[in-house]
Amino acid sequence: MVWAPGRRPASFLRLLISGIATHIMAAGPTVSLPELRSLLASGRARLFDVRSREEAAAGTIPGALNIPVSELESALQMEPAAFQAVYCAEKPKLDDENLVFFCQMGRRGLQATQLAQSLGYTGARNYAGAYQEWMEKAG
Repeated sequence: MVWAPGRRPASFLRLLISGIATHIMAAGPTVSLPELRSLLASGRARLFDVRSREEAAAGTIPGALNIPVSELESALQMEPAAFQAVYCAEKPKLDDENLVFFCQMGRRGLQATQLAQSLGYTGARNYAGAYQEWMEKAG
C-alpha cells in the first residue's frame, strides 16, 4: 500500500478511533461544567474535593467536602458514625447518585472516581474540568 502525504489508511483510522474510545471508557463517568452547575443548583450532587487540605483551604467549589485522595479509600470504608465524626458530614451511600470528585487539573479526581467505583459507589463521577476550569469559567 502506498501512503500518500496527508492520507492515512483506513486501518490506521480504525485503530485511532478504537484507542480514543478505550481512553474515554477508561476515564469513567464524567460530569461537565454545565451539568455540574445544574446538579448543584438542584441539590442533586455531592462534591468531594480530593486535593490536599492546603489546596482546598486556598479555595474550593462551594459545598465541597475535602477528603484528600490519599485518605479517600479509608474514608469510604469507615463506619457512618466514624465518617461523620471525622468529616462532619454524612457518609455517602453506595447507591447515591452524582458523587462528584474533583481536584486541581483532573488526574486525582479521576483516580478518586475509579477508587470509589471499585468500592461499590455506583454513582461516582469525575468533574474532569476540575477546579482549574471552575475558577476560569464559573468562579
